[in-house]
Amino acid sequence: MEQTPNRPSGMFGFTVVWIGQIVSVLASSMSQFALTLFMFEETGSALAMGTMQVFFITPFLLISPLAGVWIDRYNRKLMMMVSDIAAGVATLGILAFQYFGVLEYWHLYVASIVYGLGMAFQWPAYSAAISTMVPKEQLVRANGMMSLIEMGPQVIAPILAGALLPIIQMTGILFLDVITFLFAISALMFVHIPQPVRTEEGVKSQREGILREAAYGFKYIFARPSLLGLQMIFFFGNLFAGIGFTVLAPMILTRSGGDSLMLGSAQSAGAIAGVVGGVLMSAWGGFKRRVHGVLLGWLIGGIGMAIIGFEGGLPIWITGMALTTLIFPLVNGSNQAIWQSKVAPDIQGRVFSARRLIAWLTNPISPLIGGALADFVLEPAARAGSGLPATLSWLVGTGAGSGMGTLIVLCGLASALTGLAGYFSNSIRNAESMLPDHDSLPTANAQTA
Repeated sequence: MEQTPNRPSGMFGFTVVWIGQIVSVLASSMSQFALTLFMFEETGSALAMGTMQVFFITPFLLISPLAGVWIDRYNRKLMMMVSDIAAGVATLGILAFQYFGVLEYWHLYVASIVYGLGMAFQWPAYSAAISTMVPKEQLVRANGMMSLIEMGPQVIAPILAGALLPIIQMTGILFLDVITFLFAISALMFVHIPQPVRTEEGVKSQREGILREAAYGFKYIFARPSLLGLQMIFFFGNLFAGIGFTVLAPMILTRSGGDSLMLGSAQSAGAIAGVVGGVLMSAWGGFKRRVHGVLLGWLIGGIGMAIIGFEGGLPIWITGMALTTLIFPLVNGSNQAIWQSKVAPDIQGRVFSARRLIAWLTNPISPLIGGALADFVLEPAARAGSGLPATLSWLVGTGAGSGMGTLIVLCGLASALTGLAGYFSNSIRNAESMLPDHDSLPTANAQTA
């Protein structure tokens, strides 16, 4: 494979990119926290807040198959930059509206569309790049570090945003976000990211035209019951988790009288646990049979989510958040390592895009389901002292917020049962032994892209 000795590569190059991303995600997490407060103050509606997720995820899902084709066809470094550029443009737009004092909540819906289009490239591009940058024996470590990008900034972002908001206002926080996007892009430009070795299967699939290429990832997954089974675990797990977590912020804000510090404290506690989980995953490497990390992770994480809905205030929220997020790196890191070792790098863009679309297919509707159930069914029932909230009042309490607590409990238990169900499927339980590693597959004559 062609090397560029003048630029960092390998694990060191990956670490440079990782630093750029973690700084950018920290600023983006601060912006997200500030915009969540803005949306709640403007609407006071769980449905309105959930709708913002719909505007993000719908374009994300629609463009994902084509994004996967472009990731496999073109320079992966460029494809990795697309998400940062799109997010920077969207944030810059919000910043302009805020600076001139005309920002309204529906502007966030438009920005979410741009975020979604860019993010369709980020995860499959970075996942595929890791496979070519990092040695096979370092995959779990690299995925553990990637999980720290998701959780690490959340440790201080809510508290830092809460402290800075009175000083620099939302305009200042959004400005910092834009600056860090430039930092992340600079880090990408600095390193060498190898193009993948071409396999016979990859070369053959790229002769079929762009539309067939876009469908290739789905055909690949559906032809392998073990991979499809793993995706079904994430499909149903994400469905229930998406419904429940839609009402997390409004539940805490409702039960705390709109106290943003309590919301930030619960989110930070969960993020600290996520960081701990990422560090442990990087050091430990997970179960020898990685599928246990996936299935047990969903089981334990679902129980943690259910606890968040219990009555008891901040100590309960912190406990549930910590248990849920502690296990995230185990679930995602184990699953990533399975896919990265089984799927050839030159087709990972298409396969991983299809994989993410299947796992997130319910995301456009889960916020609507969660928001509608909270606003129109469970919260009115809780205030009236009837229905499920009344039946579970010994667990979730009574009054405003207990309806949303009921929903979180039910969704957490359903997520836990999803993980448990995986053990009853032979193709899921034995996925690693039933699928060959990609480095045992024949390569094409052309060794580089």
